[in-house]
Amino acid sequence: METRECLECKEPVKGRVDKKFCSDYCRNAHNNSVNKDSKNLIRNINNRLRKNYKILSELNVSGKTKVTRTKLYDKGFDFQFFTSIYKTKTGNTYFYIYNEGYLALENDTFLLIRKEK
Repeated sequence: METRECLECKEPVKGRVDKKFCSDYCRNAHNNSVNKDSKNLIRNINNRLRKNYKILSELNVSGKTKVTRTKLYDKGFDFQFFTSIYKTKTGNTYFYIYNEGYLALENDTFLLIRKEK
């Protein structure tokens, strides 16, 4: 019979033929270390999206509000991160972070809107 070893700690593995790890601890440790860089990238992007969403939610209590670019920057808003873009027939471009959106107006002001679910 062939001896198999744990992919994480190299200890002998007992049990099913297709078993790869000696314990749940080793399985979790191995899976957490695989693609660690891409997981960090995704985590950082999600954190920025979450922050942008929170800023828009706090500033847009009524569902439709105007704010200045300075106010958004002061709160830490990052214009590079959004989840979708909506272009109207008139040529306006709305940027959304989930259901919270903004439209650039003149004089560095923005219209904040909320899509109802």
